[in-house]
Amino acid sequence: MTTAAASEQRGRSKERTPLLETRSIGKTYGSIVALRDVSTSVHAGEVTCVLGDNGAGKSTFIKILSGAHEHTSGELLVDGKPRRFASPREALDAGIATVYQDLAVVPLMPVWRNFFLGSEPSKGFGPFRRIDVKFMRQTTYSELAKMGIRLRDVDQPIGTLSGGERQSVAIARAVYFGARMLILDEPTAALGVKQSGVVLRYVAAARDAGLGVVLITHNPHHAYLVGDRFVLLKRGVMAGNYARDDITLAELTREMAGGAELEALGHELGERFTESGVADELAAERRRT
Repeated sequence: MTTAAASEQRGRSKERTPLLETRSIGKTYGSIVALRDVSTSVHAGEVTCVLGDNGAGKSTFIKILSGAHEHTSGELLVDGKPRRFASPREALDAGIATVYQDLAVVPLMPVWRNFFLGSEPSKGFGPFRRIDVKFMRQTTYSELAKMGIRLRDVDQPIGTLSGGERQSVAIARAVYFGARMLILDEPTAALGVKQSGVVLRYVAAARDAGLGVVLITHNPHHAYLVGDRFVLLKRGVMAGNYARDDITLAELTREMAGGAELEALGHELGERFTESGVADELAAERRRT
C-alpha cells in the first residue's frame, strides 16, 4: 500500500466506528486507584500511542484492553458495543492480540514452531494424526515475507534472532491468526537504534495493512515516527489525548518529560550552581587558560 493510499485510509477510518473505544475507563485494587478516567479510541489503519513513565498506568491500561484484568469503572466498547473481557482469550476472539515485551517465545525452538505455538495444525486421523510440519514451515516463511521479513532459515532457533526480528515475528504471527487490533507492549524498550527502526517499520506495515495498533512506549521519538494519536498517562490519570496534527514532537517530548517540573528543577539547580561558587571557579579557570 502506498503512503498516499495509507493516509487516505486513515482519513476514512475517522468516519467509521472505532475498533475499540474507552470512555472514562478506570481500575482500582481495593483502595488503590491504578487508573482513572482514560478515554481514547483506536481506528483501523491507525496507531494510537500510549506514553508515560514507569508507574504511569500503561501496564494497567493494556491489561484491561487485552482482557487480563477487568475495568472497575467506565466503558470499554468494541465495534461500538460495550464489552467486558473476562480473559485474554475473549479479547483474542474479538480480534485483539497483545504482544508483550517478553514475547512468550521458547528460545530453543525453531521460528516456525514458535509461530504456531499453541495453535499447531495437524493432519491425519486417529493414531496417525500428527502436526503438519511442512505446512507450518511454508506458512511461516510466506507470512513473514508478506511483512517484509526475510529470514535466513525458519528452522533456526528463534533465540538466535535479534530482538527486533523476534518482535517482528510476533507481529506477523498476530496478523496471521486474524488480529484486527495489535497491542504492543514497549516493543523497542530493550533495543538499539537500528533494531528499534526494524520494529517501527513493521508497526507501520501493520497499520498500512488496515490493523488498529496500540503502541505502549516511554519514547516520544519512536511514538512520533508512527503515531496518529498520542495518549499521555501520568500517575494513573490521562494527562493528554492529542491527534498528530495537534502536537509537535518537541511539545510531545516536553509533555512526556514534564516541562514545568523540569523548568523548576533547572531553576533550582541553577541557583545551587551559582550559590556553591562553582560558576566563579570555572570562570576563573577559563581566564587562566
